Order: sequence, then C-alpha cells, then structure tokens
Amino acid sequence: MTKKPLAALAVILGLVFIVLAFVYWFTPAGALPHFLPGHIVGSSVIHFKHGLGSFILALALFAYAWFATGTKKSSHHK
Repeated sequence: MTKKPLAALAVILGLVFIVLAFVYWFTPAGALPHFLPGHIVGSSVIHFKHGLGSFILALALFAYAWFATGTKKSSHHK
C-alpha cells in the first residue's frame, strides 16, 4: 500500500481529533454526546486531559502525514 492514501487518512483523522479536542475543552461533561468517553450526567466538569490527549494524537497524525509525503533523499555512498 502506498503512503499517499495513508497520509490523506492521517490528515482527515487529525482534523477529527482536533475537533474532538475542542469539544472536550469547551463542552461540560454533562453536555457531551453519550458515545464520548467522559460523559457524566449533570456534570459541569471540563475534561481538559481528554482534550489534550486528542490534540496530541492529532499532532502525531499530522507529523506522520508530513513525513510520509516528504521527498525521498537518496543516499549515495562512495
């Protein structure tokens, strides 16, 4: 499998995790969708660590996409 489709998938997933990070940072736990980890009925707590983890994962996915699509340097040994 070539790296270009994987890099595109990594960028798409990175964007999803960026959005998820902002949802965790700006939405109280009681208002989170039920399918997200950290949903607590009636809670006003913000899950900063969940958001930070999502953000770091997004950065890692963007870094993978960057390195996967970079130019290849050939090493010539003399």
